[in-house]
Amino acid sequence: MAERGRPRAFDRTEALRRAMEVFWEHGYEGSSMSDLTSAMGINSPSLYAAFGGKEALFREAISLYGQTDGGYTARALREQPTANASIDAMLRDNAIGYTVEDKPHGCMVVLAGSTYTTRSESVRDFLIEKRRETTGDIRRRLDRGVAEGDLSADTDTAALAHFYTTVLYGLSIQARDGATLAELSQSIDCAMAAWPTAVATP
Repeated sequence: MAERGRPRAFDRTEALRRAMEVFWEHGYEGSSMSDLTSAMGINSPSLYAAFGGKEALFREAISLYGQTDGGYTARALREQPTANASIDAMLRDNAIGYTVEDKPHGCMVVLAGSTYTTRSESVRDFLIEKRRETTGDIRRRLDRGVAEGDLSADTDTAALAHFYTTVLYGLSIQARDGATLAELSQSIDCAMAAWPTAVATP
């Protein structure tokens, strides 16, 4: 008797990527379980078995986003040679990512929790913490710029980090509202024009 064919293996990574795109497009509250299971190609029991539930799935999706489409900031802060170049690349690379045609526009971490209920306050708090981490990462890069002489020793790196974080998140909202890459680039030009003037070498 011929052995029955085994069902196709569940591709957890691909299912998570599809869930990420649903959350990115519709937000946490706007993504129903049926939206998620339909996009992932699984049923609700399989989702719970594989991911533990909607919120746990969302947290994993955010992690995947940070490793893929949301990784521009970390890369720019890590790889660029100066503080100025790091911030410039961070803004411009994200603006490109925010406006890719075949993906949701804007930043998932900024937009996915913009609406919430008392049942999803933990998701809101999780995303707030993620955004604060980004501000902290930017400030550390600016502090390094001070240490390396890119910025004056009296630079208020906390204020500057908050300013450029605000610009970054504003670009995300503008992109979701339909702003073009050219329009975002003009905003970035203005933001970079506000960069502190370098200290003249004696």
